[in-house]
Amino acid sequence: MSKFILLYNGPATPIDQMTDADKQKMQVDWKNWMDGVGSALADMGSPMGNGRSVVDDGSTGKVLELSGYSILEADNIDEAVKLVNGHPFLVDKSGKFSVEVFELYPAPEM
Repeated sequence: MSKFILLYNGPATPIDQMTDADKQKMQVDWKNWMDGVGSALADMGSPMGNGRSVVDDGSTGKVLELSGYSILEADNIDEAVKLVNGHPFLVDKSGKFSVEVFELYPAPEM
């Protein structure tokens, strides 16, 4: 079993700018997705914000619109991608949001 990180890419609305109804719907949608994924969800993750990009030449770069992450366990990347089906981050259908799926490799021994 391998681990995969899901990176949520898109202009997510900050919680403090959501209505109570929007917050409640979001919580229900996330719970439904997590229940559907079941034990494959290794780490629910966390929202992210206030990012900065540090470039190897000492300058600052354009920050990606990453707004959160989760970690799944699956046999392979195709199975991990299937688990993203119905993800609440993808409900907008505007093309502005994506879930990036990357396999996490073990760190090399030092």
